[in-house]
Amino acid sequence: MRTDGRLADELRSVTFQPDYSRYADGSAMVEMGDTRVLTTAMVESQVPQHCLEQNIGWVSAEYRMLPSANPDRQSLNRPPGGRSREIQRLIGRSLRAAVDLSRFQNRTIWIDCTVIQADGGTRTAAVNGGFVALLNALRAMKKRDDIDRVPVQNGICAISVGKVETALLLDLAAGEDKRAEVDMNVVMNHEAELVEVQGTAEGQPFPREEMDGLLDLAQGAVPELRDAQLEATGDL
Repeated sequence: MRTDGRLADELRSVTFQPDYSRYADGSAMVEMGDTRVLTTAMVESQVPQHCLEQNIGWVSAEYRMLPSANPDRQSLNRPPGGRSREIQRLIGRSLRAAVDLSRFQNRTIWIDCTVIQADGGTRTAAVNGGFVALLNALRAMKKRDDIDRVPVQNGICAISVGKVETALLLDLAAGEDKRAEVDMNVVMNHEAELVEVQGTAEGQPFPREEMDGLLDLAQGAVPELRDAQLEATGDL
């Protein structure tokens, strides 16, 4: 049992509130335990140069924390640090894996992720909410006849796992994350196929069998994450 009473392979409560923002093309407030992230999707009629050459659209992400998201206040006016830029790239890569970019040429969909409250797993929550916001933005584009169909290839979800005091745990809260000997973030599609794995031994190296155990924990969470997303969005 953990400090919040969960089992090792148990997720915190997961909820999505779609259409949270009036003016965004798509949006969702995601809550995973005490972590809350507002995700919005806005469509822009321009793309990076490499997209023009390949005749594709693009999905990009920005990530930030409100000054009051955790006890250690950080100014919103401060330029993004290395951690924020790395998280932005992770979110963008993850969500591009969900869609056929060739179906919305000459458009960028910006996914903005604002952490309202942080208690561990903010980047994975941003991916989960970002997918809901992205899907709803694509549906809005279809409704406006900007695209002929919603080009989603598969759903995308993400979760953190880690090793804390010899135990392999799913969905680390902040207190567990701070004590973790191994910290890993896993992005998967709704078929539990891997999209991206980020893992670090914070101290001592760890054996391959523990890596496999952590991936098994992450993949076991896919049905619950998928069902929570689909409850908010309807079938893909």
